Amino acid sequence: QVQVVESGGGLVQPGGSLRLSCAASGSGFSISFMGWYRHAPGKQREFVAGVPSGGSAHYSDSAKGRFTISRDNAKNTAYLQMNGLEPDDTAVYYCTVVAHWGKEEYDYWGQGTQVTVSS
Repeated sequence: QVQVVESGGGLVQPGGSLRLSCAASGSGFSISFMGWYRHAPGKQREFVAGVPSGGSAHYSDSAKGRFTISRDNAKNTAYLQMNGLEPDDTAVYYCTVVAHWGKEEYDYWGQGTQVTVSS
């Protein structure tokens, strides 16, 4: 089992910044992928950003140029730096971790952290 915990959400004014963190904990696992999704009221959950182990980060069109995902592999932690936030960025942000033990691979999700962009 892997526990995934997000933090860093909150209320920010338009144009502001937030940094989300995602920490994965457990034992004996390796991480294949870490990423962020978001779910806004009345909308479907959508991909925001992700980075595979040993690979390059990729972003949704809405996140490109404003958000940056990074990883600290030693800490099994991912970060999402969000700049130039807009009201449309308001959503619950979820971290996903794809962890594997040998050939067995599983997808884990955190409980989500609320991001509200409003004046």
